Parts: sequence; structure tokens; C-alpha cells
Amino acid sequence: MSSKERHPIRIAGASGSASDRRHALAAFARAYPTDRVDVIISDYMSEANMVVTAVRKVDSALPKPPDANPLTAAGPAFEATFLEALEPALNDLAKYEIKVVVNAGASDTEGLYKVVLDMIEKKGLASQLRIAWISGDEVLPTIMSDLKAGTSTFNNIYTGENLNSWSFEPIYAQAYLGGLGIAAALRAGAGIVLCGRVSDASPIIGAAYWWHGWQRDELDKLANAFVAGHLIECSNYICGGNFSGFKMLEDSPGGWVDIGYPIAEISSSGAVTITKQKSSGGALTVDTCTSQLLYEIQGPYYLNSDVTAVLPEIWFEQLSTNRVALHGVKSLPPPPTTKVGITARGGFQAEVHWFLTGLDIPEKARMLEAQLRHVLAPYSDKFSLLSFSTLGTPEPDADSQNAATVVFRVFAQTRKVEDLTPQKFLRPIIDNIMQGYPGATFHLDFRLGLPKPYYEYYVTLLPQSEIKHIVHLPCTDPTIIPRAELEIPPPTNTQTSPPHNGTQTNQPETSNPIPLPAPSDCTLLPLGTLIHARSGDKGPDCNVGLWTPHAHVYPWLRTFLSTATLTQLLGKEYNPEKVKIERFELPNARAVHFLCRNLLDRGVGATSSVDFLGKNVAEFIRARVVPIPREFLVEGKARL
Repeated sequence: MSSKERHPIRIAGASGSASDRRHALAAFARAYPTDRVDVIISDYMSEANMVVTAVRKVDSALPKPPDANPLTAAGPAFEATFLEALEPALNDLAKYEIKVVVNAGASDTEGLYKVVLDMIEKKGLASQLRIAWISGDEVLPTIMSDLKAGTSTFNNIYTGENLNSWSFEPIYAQAYLGGLGIAAALRAGAGIVLCGRVSDASPIIGAAYWWHGWQRDELDKLANAFVAGHLIECSNYICGGNFSGFKMLEDSPGGWVDIGYPIAEISSSGAVTITKQKSSGGALTVDTCTSQLLYEIQGPYYLNSDVTAVLPEIWFEQLSTNRVALHGVKSLPPPPTTKVGITARGGFQAEVHWFLTGLDIPEKARMLEAQLRHVLAPYSDKFSLLSFSTLGTPEPDADSQNAATVVFRVFAQTRKVEDLTPQKFLRPIIDNIMQGYPGATFHLDFRLGLPKPYYEYYVTLLPQSEIKHIVHLPCTDPTIIPRAELEIPPPTNTQTSPPHNGTQTNQPETSNPIPLPAPSDCTLLPLGTLIHARSGDKGPDCNVGLWTPHAHVYPWLRTFLSTATLTQLLGKEYNPEKVKIERFELPNARAVHFLCRNLLDRGVGATSSVDFLGKNVAEFIRARVVPIPREFLVEGKARL
């Protein structure tokens, strides 16, 4: 191991989604002399763009009709936004020998490879920045072959249904790959490693594995790298983005205008410290780390293709300003299976918005819904979904008209586009205006009212042994074809237990309760005046984590926040026939985590909810009024 490799690897997180800002990759590379990073990772994949790029990949092989839908025909099947981030960084990446690992290949990693190779050759950097790419995530033929042979029923991990009973036709499937292919590519000299559907944390696992020369059986080290990857893969989130304590950022030294990007420092022993760019906005604290930790986990056992991280004892330590250490992560062998996302064409959807102002909002909404159901009746038997919802509540005695206005949303889905034409949806809705409620007004942007395709997403498991995880190695001579390839074998030491069915996670109430104060000793206040929260989606499921920065508050929090209490806080959002809730505690992090199964309907691509990513469930719960013990109040107010 060289002297360079003896220090902890510093891995920067430069993107958390396809819609992240584009400047961070170049900024990290440019700042190398004063803020060294060894590897820059960027995460571009989500369930939202997985289905879109999948359809683009499938459609690219089909003949294009003259009236091809621009919403599906436009754009490549990889994430082109990565190219905007990469191009201005290339010279500094080559100069400082910084590695880049991204999953921007989406559904066409080879296609992205060809574009990046051309970009690098035109800059004269091909000898300095060698490129590798990863394949093996495309698994639809394997899924369909096994299904036909009866090898597996491929049950949906969220709903339990089997794939044969799914009412949609699979057109594409991607498996979540681990990080060891990335490690092999870096070991072979790649400067840029392009991936498709690797797990979000795989670039970090792969980079640390390569840097320190780890072995596959060093599970504790891999588990720490896995959690580090989870912490930084959403870029700004761990530095103050999407953070319920955001108000403290406004007056912080860095402010909240330009929140910075994170860096994970991982030692050869697996010790992890999280920090962020120098002289950047936001803050990196125990609470911002706890917020990101609780996002997307689905229980105390966090599964990855390379390792299972065991979380109940996890905690964070503030070492200094913007430096936080990770502690308490345990490990188990990885599962023998990995997650697979299957895409299908779901149908078409459209929506129309009306504005309701002032008094009698419930009555106005009821009148409008009755009228619209009547005018849509000749067509709505072909709708697979028709919903009406009022978004917001007008302020009492509002001092502006906007503050007294709410949105009434009409949303529909159909399996066939001809059943949602403007004549059968948009036109009847807007033609209702003359008989409408007082002040009846619809939104003049009719584009949302035109049918657009939506996609269904089905999640199942596939044995890792059935995946051909291939690294297409970099080559110093671009004229050599075919390029060298290396197959990454599946893990041999795996563990199927604990099962992925929630039975090991569910603690409906704490095992260490305290007596709750009497109502007379409490003040009714929003829960969020005392408690932080964070939520997010995984398919149709929603994760909700709530925590307190204060040790003396936690015994009350975990006693008060039982599953029964959460169902009350969810109010009308909780449907006991559909939603199942699992609860577990992370006492060292002073947190309670809930997995709300099927709260988000069918997931981001097909749900009718405006909160399609589940990020506002936590904010809704924080806004609910609950009895706060007066002992936690300072001058009559709760303090976060």
C-alpha cells in the first residue's frame, strides 16, 4: 500500500438527484489544493427517473411513429445532466488525479460511456482519464425466464403479490448492484467509473474497498462504509437541506443561501467522519446527520448487496464545527438476493386545478365535486382513478387574497390515452365554470389537463448468483476491441435472516415506558416545536423518523410515540385496510422510526398524491398539536 493510501480516503458527494445543482463536481475538483478529495461520487438515480429512462431505453429500439409522444421519446436513456457537471471539471480531475464514480448511466451505461469517452478525447485527456463502465443490472430476461420455469414467483416486497398476477406487462428490469465492481474498476486504473443501477451507497463502498485494499469478509468496515454512503449520497441533505431545523441555518456562519456538499472520511479500520466543503453554507451537525440517517431506512437491518448494516446502536458525535463521527454500526453478511425494480407502462393521467377563496371552502369544494362527477359521468367508467382533493386551508381573516385561497385538484388516470382526451376530461371540467361556486376560477395553464403517460414500478428480489456483474475495464489503447472485461462473483457468505417482512422490526410501543404527564401538566403545541422529523419514500412505503436532540426528552418521546399514536397523528391519511405500520427505536440516536407500508399508494411514478416522494409526511406530523409536558418548555415555549 502506497503512502498516499495510508490516510483516510476522502469521498465527496457532488449530486443527490438528477435535479441537483450542477456545480459541485467542478467545485470539488478545483478546490483540491486546499480541500483535498480523493474520489467524487454523484447519485442521479431514483425510482422516478428509473422508470422514465427504462421506457426511453425500450422505446429507442422501436420504430418511431410520426406522432411519437415527446414526453417519452425525448432524451437519452442515461442522465444527461451528469455531462453538464462533468465537462467543466475534467481538466482539474486529470490534473489532481481525482477519481469519479457515478450512477448516471441509468438505463444506458454503455451509451453514456461513449459520450464521455468522446468528450474526453476532444479535450486531449484520454491518456489521463481512463473510463470503465459497469453492466449486469439489466435483468428482465432472467426474471421472465425464471418466472416461466417456475423458479420463482417474484413476489412484490411491498404488496406481497406475485408477478404473474400483476396487471401490467413488464418491459424492463434493473437489479441493484454492489460496490465491488467499482472497486475492481478503480484498481484497474479507471479515473471515471460509470454505473447504471448500483445501490445508492455502492460508489462509496467500492471507493473505500479499493483505497484500503479491504477483503469481502471485513464486514464491519463494509457496514461503516455503507452507512457513510447513505449519509452523503443525498448531497446537501446532510448539510442542512430538507432539515426540520432549517431555521437555525439562516443566522449560521454559512447561511442557507448556498448549502454545501458533504465529504466522508473513511479510515482503513472503517472509522467514519462526515464533514463538508470548506467555506460553504449550511451546517453539518449531529442533528443533520440523524435526519439523513432516518431517511429511507426500513428497519434496524439495512440491506445491501455487499453487507447488512445493523443500526439499533448507531449514534453520532460532534467532533468540531462541521465534523461529525459515526459510531455504533454493526454488521451481518449480505442477503443472498438483491432488489430488482421492474417497469411497466401504467397508462395516462391528467389533472386540473381550481381556486377556492374565503368562506365556505368545504361547501364550495363539495359543490364543485358534485358538478364535476356529473359532467364526467359519461366517461369516468373508463377511468382507473378519479380523485378530488382540497390542498390547504385559508388563513382566518387573511390580510391578502392569496392567503385566503386554496387549490382544488381534480386528478384522473386511465389505461388508454383515448379515454382521457380533452373532450372526455379537460373540456367538461372547464366548461362547468358558469354554474360554479362563487368566485369559480380554474387555472389557465391547461397542459396538466392533457394526458401524459405514467409508469408502474414493481419491486422484487433476485438471487445475486443469477446476476452477471461485469466491469468493462479501461484500456490505454482505444483501438483494441473488444475491451477487457471482469466478472464480479456474488458473495458466498450470505445470510437470509432477518427476513425482509418487518417481523424483526416491529415494536408497537416502547419496552421502557415512563408515566406520561397528566393533561393538566401539559400544553397543547405542535409536535414539531419540540421534535425533529424526516420522511421519504421507498416504493409505496413511507419512512418517518422522529428524534430529539435532548436526552431528557427521549424517554417521553419513545413512550408517547407508539404506533397507535402515529395512526392518530396521521388522521385521514391512515387507512387501516391499506396502511400497515412498523416501529422500532434507535435509543443512542434518541430516535423513533416508523415504516408506513403503502401510505404512498403505488409509489412515485403512479401515485395520485402531491407528496409523491413522501417528504412532507414528517412535516405534516410535526404540525399536529399534541400535549407537550410543561417541564420541556422554556418561557412557555418548546425548544428544539
